[in-house]
Amino acid sequence: MDEYAHHALIFRAFCDEGRLKIIDLIKAGETCSCVLLDNLTITQPTLSHHMKVLVESGLVEARREGKYTMYKLSKGGIENAKAVLDEILKDSQEGRAPSCSVCAE
Repeated sequence: MDEYAHHALIFRAFCDEGRLKIIDLIKAGETCSCVLLDNLTITQPTLSHHMKVLVESGLVEARREGKYTMYKLSKGGIENAKAVLDEILKDSQEGRAPSCSVCAE
């Protein structure tokens, strides 16, 4: 997976109100999927979809405990997301836009 594809996964994870609510619920610590369902107005398949996106982005870690899945924020994934955003902001502040051969004439 190239750099842009990985960055897109991270931003996709943040671009949904439901996933932001899930992040808010699990930021205090490891949380069971049944607790998430009890606190959200979504179905189990919708929760599964959101969790798949969050796990694929690297922001969330999942582990099985019996028939339940436990979720928690990934410190490494969160740090990576911060680094990606910092890099984007750094590049924009440094004014390193590509030059145009047509306009430069």
